[in-house]
Amino acid sequence: MASLLDSLERSRLLKDREAAREVLNPAEPPHVSLLRLCDAGLLEGGLTVAFGVRPDELVGPLTMAMGGAAKRFKVVDVRERPRLELHVLAGETSERWEVEDLWTLVHNLNSLYREAPDVRAIALLGEWNDALQLLCVDKRALPKLLRERFFAPQNREALEREQERP
Repeated sequence: MASLLDSLERSRLLKDREAAREVLNPAEPPHVSLLRLCDAGLLEGGLTVAFGVRPDELVGPLTMAMGGAAKRFKVVDVRERPRLELHVLAGETSERWEVEDLWTLVHNLNSLYREAPDVRAIALLGEWNDALQLLCVDKRALPKLLRERFFAPQNREALEREQERP
């Protein structure tokens, strides 16, 4: 586990190394350890989202964790029928998003802020303890993190595609 903790510290993602040691189980695969650390609140930019949380309820905490320009993101209106639709305002950009689930919200936010260097990318780490584990990562640290064995986000392909953009 030392290498995982070392990597997380180098990436400035680990809040408390000693607390992390207590949480981790050396017999677990590293990506499971990352889920466990996120769930314990030991990752900078980590969010644990209970099942049943709606996308419109997650927008505020998620955009705050993304930082930068995302902090000024606004939900202007919410429509529930026939599908959940958010009318959003980001700077001068006004859009309507159909968001069926949290994964769609994450995708839309990552796409909206892909060109903003001050906004962290959202990685879907997976599910742990009946909750979705998310990690907001500085885009400059993302290429190195994507090469790490322990980092296996469910939206890896989308994050890699964003890195390939000029």
